[in-house]
Amino acid sequence: MKFARVLAVLVGGAAIAASSAAMARVDLGINLGVPAPVYVAPQPVYAPPPPPPVVYQPAPVYGGPALVIGWHGDRYWDGRRYWNRDEWYRHHGGYGHDRGHGHWR
Repeated sequence: MKFARVLAVLVGGAAIAASSAAMARVDLGINLGVPAPVYVAPQPVYAPPPPPPVVYQPAPVYGGPALVIGWHGDRYWDGRRYWNRDEWYRHHGGYGHDRGHGHWR
């Protein structure tokens, strides 16, 4: 009797071991549903090249127009102060035609 039980346990164990190998099967499934999303790379964008760097810088303007030595209307700028026309000619020896230099403008 004991031998029959041991034999039954051995045969049952062998059957369980063999059944796990027998369960390896190939399945065929049919799925109905939404397909997986597909990633498409975007088209390349061609941009114009960047502008060349600035190699010069304009002179800065400090608050107003540049002062130029010479006549400004009826006043003369000598680099230090404005002179009225009459004051300039009195200080510098009179008008040009008085000194023999022709017409003054």
